[in-house]
Amino acid sequence: TTSGGSPTYSEVFGRSVTNFAKEDEKIVAVTAAMPGGTKLEIFKEEIPERYFDVGIAEGHAALFASGLASAGLKPFLSIYSTFMQRAYDMIIHDIALQKLPVRLCMDRGGLSGDDGPTHHGLFDIGYLRHVPNIVHMQPIDEEEFVDMLWTMSNYEDGPIAVRYPRGPGVGATPKDQPVLLEIGKGELVQDGHDVALIGLGFLFDLAVEAKDRLEGEGHSVALVNPRFIKPLDEELILDVARRCKVICTFEDHVLKNGFGASIIELLHDADIDTPVERIGWPDQFVEHGKVNILREKHGISANAAVEKVLRHLPRQVATA
Repeated sequence: TTSGGSPTYSEVFGRSVTNFAKEDEKIVAVTAAMPGGTKLEIFKEEIPERYFDVGIAEGHAALFASGLASAGLKPFLSIYSTFMQRAYDMIIHDIALQKLPVRLCMDRGGLSGDDGPTHHGLFDIGYLRHVPNIVHMQPIDEEEFVDMLWTMSNYEDGPIAVRYPRGPGVGATPKDQPVLLEIGKGELVQDGHDVALIGLGFLFDLAVEAKDRLEGEGHSVALVNPRFIKPLDEELILDVARRCKVICTFEDHVLKNGFGASIIELLHDADIDTPVERIGWPDQFVEHGKVNILREKHGISANAAVEKVLRHLPRQVATA
């Protein structure tokens, strides 16, 4: 665990999948030379006969995982989001086309700070969301993450992916027995009628911060934890879009073809003209640096969100 005491998302992943595998002998783990980074070293230590490290060969790892899935096993394929790009052809042709239940675990989903431009996982929403048959999720905390991993271990209808960040979570304790999540169902955390803030995964905290600021200025704020990037909870999102004057999305991903872009498409197709403001990374390779400094520099903040949202709202008159 980190010095702060909270385990990292990678540690939560390694421990949870190992525990599930002890109860379910069909679960196998596959990595591409990253047992330490992905924390599958926990699995390797405790269930070595079902642990496979194929070396630095992500395409082969994905193809091997599809072979395991076609034989009735439940492969958890853990590869950094940025290196899953090397297996893109296999994800489309070997996994998704055949609806094979390979569990894609995208470690370092989002900005990877000190690892720099080669390691930032800022493209996986864009490269997965248009592939048919894929489910893609992102949790807001460790508890929801374990529920997602449990849901993945029980999902047999095709490929299912989860993206999660580098480093520690927020300190949310997973339940003793995780619960199955309904595929494509988000969570309306708070209802409101002026602004809808949709905070994906790691950036949910920024949405909460923006909510507090906007409420302080007298606005009614709906807060959504989408959980699913694909399939989107269309019913929930269209409902808040119809009732609110503006939507703001938050994602630890590039804005081009990202999560916010999928919300814009959804509203356009439903003929809803509620404006959508987006917080996310710009159309460039983001440099190396501390996460908080890079976020501030590129406008990934509650302040930036509030500023964007307020352009669409009438000034509230303070009542005596």
